[in-house]
Amino acid sequence: MIFNPDKSSPKAGIGIDFGTSNSAAAVFDGERLRLVNLAGEQAIMPSANYIERDFSILIGQAAIDEYIAGNQGRRVELSAEVLGEARTSAGSADGPAADSETTKVFGQAFNDTGLPGRLFRGTKRLLGNPSSERTPIFERQFRLVALVTPILVGIRHAIERLVDGAGHACIGHPVNFEGGERSRNQVALARLGEAYRHAGIVEQCYCPEPTAAAISYLHEHPEADDERLLTVDFGGGTLDFCILRRTGATFEVEATHGIALGGDKIDQSIFRELIFPLLGKGERWTRVVDGTEVDTLFPFGDFEELLINWPVSYMLNQNKYTAPVMQRMAQSDDGAIKFRRLYDLINQNYSYQVFEAIKAFKAQLSINDTAVLDIPEIDVEVHLERWEFEVLISDMLFELEQAITLVLAKAQLSADDIDIVLRTGGSSLIPAVKDILENQFSGKVVEHDPFTSVAAGLAIADYFNYADQILE
Repeated sequence: MIFNPDKSSPKAGIGIDFGTSNSAAAVFDGERLRLVNLAGEQAIMPSANYIERDFSILIGQAAIDEYIAGNQGRRVELSAEVLGEARTSAGSADGPAADSETTKVFGQAFNDTGLPGRLFRGTKRLLGNPSSERTPIFERQFRLVALVTPILVGIRHAIERLVDGAGHACIGHPVNFEGGERSRNQVALARLGEAYRHAGIVEQCYCPEPTAAAISYLHEHPEADDERLLTVDFGGGTLDFCILRRTGATFEVEATHGIALGGDKIDQSIFRELIFPLLGKGERWTRVVDGTEVDTLFPFGDFEELLINWPVSYMLNQNKYTAPVMQRMAQSDDGAIKFRRLYDLINQNYSYQVFEAIKAFKAQLSINDTAVLDIPEIDVEVHLERWEFEVLISDMLFELEQAITLVLAKAQLSADDIDIVLRTGGSSLIPAVKDILENQFSGKVVEHDPFTSVAAGLAIADYFNYADQILE
């Protein structure tokens, strides 16, 4: 498909990059490109919202802070949900039989009666799943669209502080939304469009995120004429590619590709490989059961998924999890200290702090050959060489290499046909990612605004009406 910068908009172009982990927005008036401060003086805002028991809503970092404050040291007590009433007799046409007895029918025990609020982050991941339609929140059913809308409302309000009339925007989206359903992209875009309309952004156009990054680069570099660009957009949730060529006043998108691989998956892998062994994974557990001494591996697998998904890790602070941890940490061996760490992490809900430390650790490894994963909350300090980190994520690096091969094949091109390779997205800063690209496209790789290039390109596309001609 080919699109031309044939007309500009009489109003400012607006671009919104609603991301899996973070969001950004930009405004372009034909001359000046401005990033929108979504979080105080910051252009980047976490894509998070927090719904309190009175159904008031916080978004961004305020949502995360409220979630942490409300769950530190809070014991989770689950109660059974009443589904209805049943009688021991069928009764008669005139009513229940005299000897009938009414009993309540209970569902699975999952109602956290003391829960102060629910945090939602990474909701973008669910948009393409048709079965993820409604979520019960404090006895109300919330549509998935309703969980996305408050974040977009906050973004629109921030944009309105810069321009009049933020009822339109160019909306970014991954090449492929996460999920296994063939209809996931259509389902996700329909939901996204509805959420934007509810947020007051009714005039919409769409552009794949890596294409938007390429547009922003070409706008900054008008000298890059008759050159073919490969954009590698490695974000928090997805890894997206676009091959685009500009010839004179026209642009042609020759291929796009995307897979469900992002920085969040790398962070979880670090948690599993480096931190789980320090929390008791692999340790044995000796206790007396029915008068007999039993020695087994500690059932750490029961904890893993909740630990690496920090928005729901507070669920570990209930007796069925904490009781075995307390029994194990009371034993007088070297492993007991690991379970003390695990208990502290659960009791104080430190999973978010762990992931923030992991992100800082990755940033260190991007500039140094050695880094320290320092988590003082649970007394963890891990020293790691960069090469060890690269071994740890080697499977994901291989996925990157395969994806590059595939997008080139889709365009029927070789690496020699590419003139410029754009690295963007937070995970593109990983040195091993840079090395892979440099090895295949020597001397052609440039870094391009890792966290804001997509929002900028969307604003430019909105101003010039590029996206009206993009059909992918």
